[in-house]
Amino acid sequence: MTDGPLIVQSDKTLLLEIDHPSSKDARMAIAPFAELERAPEHIHTYRVTPLALWNARAAGHDAEQVVDALETYSRYPVPQPLLIDIVDTMGRFGRLTLQNSPVHGLVMTSIDRAVLEEVLRNKKISPMLGARIDQDTVIVHPSERGRLKQLLLKVGWPAEDHAGYVDGEAHAISLVQDGWELRDYQRMAVDSFWAGGSGVVVLPCGAGKTLVGAAAMAQAQATTLILVTNTVSGRQWKRELIARTSLTEEEIGEYSGERKEIRPVTIATYQVVTRKTRGEYRHLELFDSRDWGLVVYDEVHLLPAPVFRMTADLQSRRRLGLTATLVREDGREGDVFSLIGPKRYDVPWRDIEEQGWIAPAECTEVRVTLTENERLEYATAEPETRYKLCSTAKTKLPVVQSILDRHPGEPTLVIGAYLDQLEELGEALNAPIIQGSTKNKEREALFDAFRKGELPTLVVSKVANFSIDLPEASVAVQVSGTFGSRQEEAQRLGRLLRPKGDGRQAHFYSVVARDTLDTEYAAHRQRFLAEQGYAYRICDADDLLGPPIPEIS
Repeated sequence: MTDGPLIVQSDKTLLLEIDHPSSKDARMAIAPFAELERAPEHIHTYRVTPLALWNARAAGHDAEQVVDALETYSRYPVPQPLLIDIVDTMGRFGRLTLQNSPVHGLVMTSIDRAVLEEVLRNKKISPMLGARIDQDTVIVHPSERGRLKQLLLKVGWPAEDHAGYVDGEAHAISLVQDGWELRDYQRMAVDSFWAGGSGVVVLPCGAGKTLVGAAAMAQAQATTLILVTNTVSGRQWKRELIARTSLTEEEIGEYSGERKEIRPVTIATYQVVTRKTRGEYRHLELFDSRDWGLVVYDEVHLLPAPVFRMTADLQSRRRLGLTATLVREDGREGDVFSLIGPKRYDVPWRDIEEQGWIAPAECTEVRVTLTENERLEYATAEPETRYKLCSTAKTKLPVVQSILDRHPGEPTLVIGAYLDQLEELGEALNAPIIQGSTKNKEREALFDAFRKGELPTLVVSKVANFSIDLPEASVAVQVSGTFGSRQEEAQRLGRLLRPKGDGRQAHFYSVVARDTLDTEYAAHRQRFLAEQGYAYRICDADDLLGPPIPEIS
């Protein structure tokens, strides 16, 4: 027995004691191959999953390093069966490889004949394969490259894809480093992506993912298709590319609900690409309209299911996924791994914060109590309406006002999911509201006024979660969210993490109703941020408001 911060259990869970002096080092050592499951105050629970191990393997970690990390930080001897399982699981990655044969085209080869025999007998996989060339090699139908990788992952034999990429249509792009330069981690992210060919770069919001995309484009020197979450974020990409690269306005096209421009660099929204007309995806031709050399997926954790299907046909193009979190609420992380590519680069938020590239943040959960009337209504409500009832509790309003009073003059975002609640807040705080139905022009004008300091407070619905650049926001108050969405929590904190000109700290408040689903969902949402090393302070509404709040009917 040693004095390590970690307890490693045979069911593949790892318990990390947060107050231990070595807990930070241990967390960084296990982060590449373990996923955080629960994060209460003192003990965090991680799980070692096959996908996490394969992502680690693709990022260059081997079984020896994983075993070494566990043995270094474990308080008790690591269970032998677990160590054997880790070595076996990581050894499964790359037994099958996809390659480009000068004679036969796309082929699958194996360094283990028994594995090849096993997959050849699989009823779903065999139709994707052609003739067998020799004992270790079989032809693959080129159109099945993506779907084959998906199925191989599901049967536990993830293939390494070395089949290469088409160069695409050449287009000169260079970075214009005028008074700025790529940060070390951004350069490392691009190098790791390029060496791997395709895959995902995980960086916190505010750490300059757009610049990683721009640098990858400069490396590719080819026409590029960029897929983004919405029009506002697409225009942000365009502004950034014009400012930081040799690209001109004429070379960048917008493919959105408003415009349909196809140019050497085309920025399209997920919404337009997945829109159906008479049951058909009418905009699929966008993927074939040019010989794209690179496809960039912004916020890859939000990739809609139809785009996965389209991506299965894009396996001969280089694909770069950018995200602050690989967590997907629909559990399709395996599809990101198979179709976009494995995680190529990941850096903990706290590391970048310590280097001064993103602002330090304090996270606080403020608990309010429902009024007697609300409690009664909540107790008798149907399960599907309960979350809305507790999320929109009337007692949240004075708390939000009190939080704003604590941060006078600081640029503040108030974020929620329910429009009637947001309208009430907008009226009480005398602040404009941005919601889904707000026209893009008005939305951009309000965001612009906020950036310039002309508007101290903005009330925003879910539109604020994605890729909107509001560098000066230093306070965010979340009153309601998408049930227990961890990626949403990451996005919302990310809005605040852009470094502040005066170096001030960011404050992230979550206002939740105690003894309700609101508290449960809040705990689930906070899991991802706990993994990044952010602690939530929990306080009572009375601590902010002084004496108890008068009864609100």
